[in-house]
Amino acid sequence: MELRHLRYFIAVAEEGSLTNAADRRLHTAQPSLSRQIRDLELEIGVKLLERKARGIALTAAGRVFLDHARLALMQIEVACDAARGTEQPEKKQKFVIGFLLGQEAIWLSESLRILREEAPDVEITLMTKSSPELADGLMQGKIDVALLRRETHTAGLAFRFLTKEPLVAILPTRHRLARHRAVRAQDLARESFISTARVAPVLRTVIDDYAAKEGITLKQSYDAETLSGGMSLVASTGGFTLLPLYVRNALIPSVVARPLRGEVPTIGLMMGYNKSNTSPLLKSFLLRADELVDCVSLAGAYSHGLKRGDRKPSVKTR
Repeated sequence: MELRHLRYFIAVAEEGSLTNAADRRLHTAQPSLSRQIRDLELEIGVKLLERKARGIALTAAGRVFLDHARLALMQIEVACDAARGTEQPEKKQKFVIGFLLGQEAIWLSESLRILREEAPDVEITLMTKSSPELADGLMQGKIDVALLRRETHTAGLAFRFLTKEPLVAILPTRHRLARHRAVRAQDLARESFISTARVAPVLRTVIDDYAAKEGITLKQSYDAETLSGGMSLVASTGGFTLLPLYVRNALIPSVVARPLRGEVPTIGLMMGYNKSNTSPLLKSFLLRADELVDCVSLAGAYSHGLKRGDRKPSVKTR
């Protein structure tokens, strides 16, 4: 097996088509690409791809292999960067911390305090991205630690639980339900739902579970590209969306947040990192995760959902 086999397989899997992968990504002939994929399947001993009427689809084995193939290539890149870094020993040490969009307003100050106490001379870089993008950055070795959701398909990553956040309904300011102190699930079932599944798949799973538990069907009208785009669609279409409580810090003037009645769905916020990352600063930061949660809680950043009872017992890092 060669690295090009992995690159070819990933390209085909992501494009969903041998033709598109050959033309757009790999700039090679389709028959040659097909042979490379067959050679890979023969090497592994299982079928990875199935031909469909519209392109190709991954088999169960292919889905598993895709995660590990991506991780293998990412680790090769990390190894190359590390080797190049030995030629520049005088270069200042860097540490990259990522935040789920909007969460930096809550967690940044205390996170920076802890990092500076542990390593005053380290150059700290901040990133704010969607949760799936943060997970990719961790797997690629481009981010040292991130506050994100527990994404699926994250081979090589580990997660520390920080807190759970209740979901709230985001409604237009003049919506009839905005007059209520809290909103019932049955009332939301009559309204148009704005999804954010593209940027927040874990959130969508929580919402789907909530709808099933309440016995309602959400009438999806749009799928927003970003959380802020979702709020804009709420304002312009008169629909609603469900988002974690922290978004109250970033509401646009034309929408409001209302709590949900009954058993409120929650979504976990995690501290994620790559298990192969040997950074001493990362280890120190993980050991102070409970302190970080306590300080944010005392600061009153979360008026709901961030209490001592919401945290799991401390877990020692290796």
